[in-house]
Amino acid sequence: MGETNSPLTHFNEQGRARMVDISDKAETSRSATARTTVTMKPATLALIKEGKIGKGDVLAVAQIAAVMAAKKTSDWIPMCHPLSLTGVDIRFTDNGTNELHIEATVRTKGQTGVEMEALTAVSAAALTVYDMCKAAEKSMVIEPTLLMSKSGGKSGDFLRNDTEQ
Repeated sequence: MGETNSPLTHFNEQGRARMVDISDKAETSRSATARTTVTMKPATLALIKEGKIGKGDVLAVAQIAAVMAAKKTSDWIPMCHPLSLTGVDIRFTDNGTNELHIEATVRTKGQTGVEMEALTAVSAAALTVYDMCKAAEKSMVIEPTLLMSKSGGKSGDFLRNDTEQ
């Protein structure tokens, strides 16, 4: 079962999953931004914006959940390295009717990127919004969850263009 010609690096010579050895990689500044959307009824979005959800301030709790999730990503994703994050920024916007957009930018100075941390952050925030608002609406939809950009590291920068979805 020798080496595969796959560009995927998370397999050993036996084809089994492994955590990639990053000990020889350069330490550089790295960042990643991810985004997701929670689609809901206009009345539910209004309740969130007016602070009338019975469980409390939805966006404040979702923001804390996102930061906590980014810091614990390696506990969720088996081959993900534990990282020392230097920054986690969560932003909420909406379309004024039925969509809540969640964006997270995560930064580190290290030997591997923070794409998974940014994706985990927006996912945890969206799930928290769902949890806090499910009494008002169970039909909310979370999608799409996307990596918007990343910088640093050997693979270079990535910036999603408008046609990639």
